Amino acid sequence: MKDLTPTQLLKASKEFGSPIYVYHGERIEFQYHRLKNAFNGVNVHLHYAMKALNNVNILRIIKKLGSGLDAVSIEEVHLGLRAGFEANQIMYTPNCVSFEEIKEAVALGVIINIDNISILDQFGHEYGNTVPCCIRLNPHIMAGGHSNISVGHIDSKFGISIHQMRHVQRVVETHKIHVNGLHMHTGSDILDAEVFLRGAELLFEAAMPFKDLEFMDFGSGFKVGYKTGDIVTDIEEIGAKISVAFTDFCKAYGKDLALWFEPGKFIVSESGSLLVTANVIKTTTSTVFVGVNSGQNHLIRPMFYDAYHHIENISNPSGTPRLYSVVGYICETDTLGYDRQIPEVREGDILRIKNAGAYAFSMSNNYNARLRPAEVLCYKGELHLIRKAETLEDIIKNEIEVIGL
Repeated sequence: MKDLTPTQLLKASKEFGSPIYVYHGERIEFQYHRLKNAFNGVNVHLHYAMKALNNVNILRIIKKLGSGLDAVSIEEVHLGLRAGFEANQIMYTPNCVSFEEIKEAVALGVIINIDNISILDQFGHEYGNTVPCCIRLNPHIMAGGHSNISVGHIDSKFGISIHQMRHVQRVVETHKIHVNGLHMHTGSDILDAEVFLRGAELLFEAAMPFKDLEFMDFGSGFKVGYKTGDIVTDIEEIGAKISVAFTDFCKAYGKDLALWFEPGKFIVSESGSLLVTANVIKTTTSTVFVGVNSGQNHLIRPMFYDAYHHIENISNPSGTPRLYSVVGYICETDTLGYDRQIPEVREGDILRIKNAGAYAFSMSNNYNARLRPAEVLCYKGELHLIRKAETLEDIIKNEIEVIGL
């Protein structure tokens, strides 16, 4: 799959300014089809994890591909409905929300996924067997990557412990709850098919007492490449192994179920670039800094997850490589990349920060009263502005001035 060229990216920055997020529509389509095609002989459904990137135009591209949605808040549910998804295409998987929010989601008609025994008990008391629900289990498996993105371990707040299944069964039997699915998600940056398979075996065992299941949801967490030589998830290998294991389970269960996944980063990460301008080149006694017109307010992953994002100088790609630390304009430690070999950077050059499609704009903020950038979609050779850059008026419009202060 061809990447966007520096010429295309520079055109976007010239037309719409900098900083700016640019997304490659065809890359999103390519990643979706690659994942869907990795699973042979089973009924696979993908529900895109919209927390990764939720611009309505991105959601509509994904909808046309045949995907459903994974929403983690009632607000995301409303965004999904606004994008044209039917309620029954949206899986609602919150954590630590009030039961009132659960009731609002039921009223909207979305698929309910419950990860707390207390909420499950309240759900059963309120709805009995009239509203089906999925149950999210914690398999106590430590996935790869930073601890903040591994969510299936024993200290995680997500899911009901696999060791509490007898309690779950008692609640389900007492209220005659119609359980239509079981769900697990171990976290991100999973490389090894065995991690999925270990979790799958636990889920298969847990499924046997529930006779009315329609699907099993294995979450996601497939690792994408962030730099040359990165080890990434072999999605075709995982697909082949899980397809065999799931087929065997369905035979033992007595009927064919649907196999669900909730990819987010795998679908959109590589599609996105954050284009920034070099404001200053600052030399200290130990470091040469490139200070750019962006920072952790636009891309928090390097500071939050110690994540690596490759940085290119698309204004001077043939320049002599020099060693820089690329930092932002936020009044905090705000480093986007330490000790990077980058073609010589001059003030005014446009730098491209790669893998900015997932958890970039969606985690952006207004710290230091800085503004969020515009978003641009490159699709079928055309550049489309899909979100205007913020103005100061956008971040003060909800303030109320008290007379006399």
